[in-house]
Amino acid sequence: MPLFKTFKITQPKEYYEKFLEKDVRPDNRELGEFRPTVLNIGCVTTAEGSSLVKLGNTSVICGIKAEVAEPASDGKKGYLVPNVELPPLCSTNFKPGPPSELAQVLSQNMVDFLTDSKCVRLEDLCIVPGKLVWSLYIDLVCLDFDGNVMDACTLALMAALRNTLLPVVTVDEDSGEITTDVSIHQKLSISKCPVSTSFIIFDKKILLVDPTSEEEDLATGALTIITEGDNLCSIYKPGGTPLTDTQMKTCIDRAFLRGREAERLIEELIDK
Repeated sequence: MPLFKTFKITQPKEYYEKFLEKDVRPDNRELGEFRPTVLNIGCVTTAEGSSLVKLGNTSVICGIKAEVAEPASDGKKGYLVPNVELPPLCSTNFKPGPPSELAQVLSQNMVDFLTDSKCVRLEDLCIVPGKLVWSLYIDLVCLDFDGNVMDACTLALMAALRNTLLPVVTVDEDSGEITTDVSIHQKLSISKCPVSTSFIIFDKKILLVDPTSEEEDLATGALTIITEGDNLCSIYKPGGTPLTDTQMKTCIDRAFLRGREAERLIEELIDK
């Protein structure tokens, strides 16, 4: 085995430090640089909406299935039901069986992301008040895992929502019969396009955006910022090394830049 590979395996932190001393990462990225991002939409023909995101070597596919359901007690709100899967296929880090802790955390993150951003108004999923609403089941499956699944999931989620077409459903007032016209579709109403940008803190002082799996393993802290246009939606900091005011401002500025880049990427595909 070459000496540098042995060094990387036996002393990963010291290996990274040699690069970071020169303000570069082992994959030749600058500290604040994202990996190449590739986005496709409409890739799952059996779904009402779908997308595929590649963020470096991390890949996530999103499919949205729509089902007619009875509303809750208010009678006017539909349902958004996201779920993130990290199957053994995507990485040896994950085993068959119940969802891993990370998968459960990411699923809850998607719930919070949709709830906090209000990018889809649940009232817009109402078909007939008091009788029928749409329930959107959002499945996010990681195909290849190499870190920063959060940002890949939120980008895939928003692209799939923008790609979602719902059939026209009518209810006969006399008989109560439900009719679905699959020849006519309506675009799902999306009021906002939030984007997440994730960072890790290395050695308690160095900020790295869009971390790889190796970088996440070495992190002393992590941070995710949700932006929408010129609005700062939320900041998620799950413990670890605290950030200075200067570091936080740097992360917020970078998050706004990334948010605008991601929004343009989605818009270019939707407009084609």
